[in-house]
Amino acid sequence: MSGRRARGAATRRTAGGRAVRETAAPPRRTKTKPAGSPAAGAQDYQIVALVLQGGGALGSYQCGVYEGMHAAGVRPNWFAGTSIGAINAAILAGNAPEHRVERLREFWNTICEPVGSYGPAAAVVRSALAWLPASHALAAWANTVGAFGALTYGQRGFFSPRAQPPFLFRDGSAKATSFYDTAPLKASLERFVDFDRINDDDGVRLSIGATNVANGNFRYFDSTRDRIRPEHVMASGALPPAFPAVEVDGEAYWDGGLVSNTPLDHVLTSTPRRDSLVFQVDLWSARGDLPRTLMDVLERQKDVQFSSRTRFGTDAVARLQRLRNAIGELLREVPKERRAPELMDALEPWICDRVFNIVHLIYQAKPYEEQFKDYAFGYGTMQEHWAAGLADMQQTLEHPEFFARPDPGVGAVTHDVHRLVAAKRRKR
Repeated sequence: MSGRRARGAATRRTAGGRAVRETAAPPRRTKTKPAGSPAAGAQDYQIVALVLQGGGALGSYQCGVYEGMHAAGVRPNWFAGTSIGAINAAILAGNAPEHRVERLREFWNTICEPVGSYGPAAAVVRSALAWLPASHALAAWANTVGAFGALTYGQRGFFSPRAQPPFLFRDGSAKATSFYDTAPLKASLERFVDFDRINDDDGVRLSIGATNVANGNFRYFDSTRDRIRPEHVMASGALPPAFPAVEVDGEAYWDGGLVSNTPLDHVLTSTPRRDSLVFQVDLWSARGDLPRTLMDVLERQKDVQFSSRTRFGTDAVARLQRLRNAIGELLREVPKERRAPELMDALEPWICDRVFNIVHLIYQAKPYEEQFKDYAFGYGTMQEHWAAGLADMQQTLEHPEFFARPDPGVGAVTHDVHRLVAAKRRKR
């Protein structure tokens, strides 16, 4: 860990009586009653984390979620992301709070601007759509046009198609192993992200997931131990075969979503454990209807593949935390004279009375979106996703009980406004 991140060390004794040194955690808050507002409730936690899943063009949904959080006065001190989530997380961590929404909007307005000869045509289409009544058929057509433009012409400030197809080369270079050049993304990151702020700010943490091409291992680049550069962010979003692998410190990396599209586990398993309020923002829903067409199959395949079983992960964390609490309660019932030092030292790492509150937001795909929804970078589509994220966050904020600190005996809880609404519908 770098010097700027070092925390005070404290000496404690294990249940078996052995003295050990550990990183000191900040004082815990003891407030247990529901807060009067989400912002007040967030103050009951040592960690407020925003965890952002990968999902390409769907990523503007996360921007709307953050805009809603920001307007409510909720300020995360840890941003974690994969792929497009890593890009959004870097923009958030790399800007002062008062500029974050503005920078997100500037970035997304840039990358949703078509390039080449497609640009003027897209502008005409956009103007025409503004005058026509909204309909699913029209929205589906607009999404198709946006996806076609991205594939053919690339997106300004993000990626551009290579002049020659990769099949013409066999030298292992970027042009032999990818269809698009991501140099424009590096320029955009340098424009919209203050990397010095990320690396020198003790108050905000950034974590980014990527996959090592050579060994298939997953790695988190973390500002507590790594000096984050544009290459780290680009590596997290280097989805093959569209984008080339990105070299970081002599190793080649691909998109983190190939292994784990949701960095929730990194936030929940980091030590020392702290009372945490975690906003998990997913772009893919693990639940969905049975496919009726081949295009439905392709869309559902992506949903399942990239949802990363977030719900399963949160349930597993809740079970583990309840087990930790139960072990602690059990040991307190054992008289001191009957506590074997070796056994107590083995159990000590499992004892934890910290609490985890996971607020889950999941993008609900529209009926007219198809399997190319993750690369439909149309301007109107981006605005629609952004508005959906803002609306979902605002609806979540209407439930201050979601933000109340759980009882230590519970350990971990999850909240999802969509699940709440669905449950109410079933009762009718």
